[in-house]
Amino acid sequence: MAYQKLGRDSSARKALFRDLVTDLFIQERIQTTEAKAKELRPIAEKLITLAKRGDLAARRQVASFVRREPANGEQDAIQKLFSELATRYSERQGGYTRILKLGPRRGDAAPMVYIELVDRA
Repeated sequence: MAYQKLGRDSSARKALFRDLVTDLFIQERIQTTEAKAKELRPIAEKLITLAKRGDLAARRQVASFVRREPANGEQDAIQKLFSELATRYSERQGGYTRILKLGPRRGDAAPMVYIELVDRA
């Protein structure tokens, strides 16, 4: 299979990844399960590659996936992606994220990880 369903239908899975990738770009490091992180990684990498292109079409493609409303007065994820992250990774040819294993979750023993942007501030 090309992807994991994660026990959700397609719309719930898309909403989950929209939220996760938005949080990843704003906070630069999030804690989630290993399965979700492995599915999130290619999505985040493709969006950063689009941001490196920097044209209007790329901005619209990113805006169609990333959530627009910033939470708790944080910076808008799209603005941060195109202004900070695209310049940070301008010389890098991929591999923008890393997954660090934490151990099992206490309630259900699901393997937990940090997914973070490399060279984060």
